[in-house]
Amino acid sequence: MFVEERQKKILELLQEDGKVKVKDLSQRFKVTEDCIRKDLASMEKRELLKRTYGGAIIRENQHPGHTNIVSERNDINTKEKRVIAKKAVKLLRDGDVIFLDISTTNIELAKEIIKAGLKVRVVSSMLGIANLFAAEREADFIMLGGQLDCSQNSMLGALTLKMMESFRFDYAFLGVVGADIVSDEISTYLSEDGVMKYQAIRCSGKSYLVMEKKKFDFRGNYVYSKFEDIDGVICESRPSKEVQEALGKYEVELI
Repeated sequence: MFVEERQKKILELLQEDGKVKVKDLSQRFKVTEDCIRKDLASMEKRELLKRTYGGAIIRENQHPGHTNIVSERNDINTKEKRVIAKKAVKLLRDGDVIFLDISTTNIELAKEIIKAGLKVRVVSSMLGIANLFAAEREADFIMLGGQLDCSQNSMLGALTLKMMESFRFDYAFLGVVGADIVSDEISTYLSEDGVMKYQAIRCSGKSYLVMEKKKFDFRGNYVYSKFEDIDGVICESRPSKEVQEALGKYEVELI
């Protein structure tokens, strides 16, 4: 196999899984690990990937299944999001005050709250969540005001943050673009969204990240928190042993 063919196949594997490992690629293509490292170094120079310890990940602006436009994420990884939502709703009890941030996973969580008939108070700035609670009678819903960001289908900005300052939430459920356990960085794309997530953590008794486990390999553009600031992570299934051990050191609950 020519170098160009091998690198093209590596890029295809990255698009499918979001990450590759040197050892696996070496065995797959029957070449030395040093040869694979040279491939990855060459591809990184051409901005096709980002090298990591033992392998590589897809670049931030090329994440499979993630886009900055909320409407384009609604039908992506729906099965995983529903599993996460079903786990998250089990934490809640009647009387809780809950914050749901800008996240398509939180849309699934809103559906589970309604399905369970919980008598809770839900606060959010996301229009998609507001629409779900429009005809709901058991749960109370409070819509945070502010400037409409059409790409996020949500209110954002200074007015939104001002309203949030007066609330005290029992739980905040936060969406994630990337959660890097090595650099201890939890990130999103937009700074305005990141500032709101950070404010939600400050206003909440407990904060949980709702995220597919593959996002432990991704990074966003704006870091809004560290793992020590949150209480737990809810994934569709168990992440790698390395991630589990790191979460244990950070004293973060894994659900």
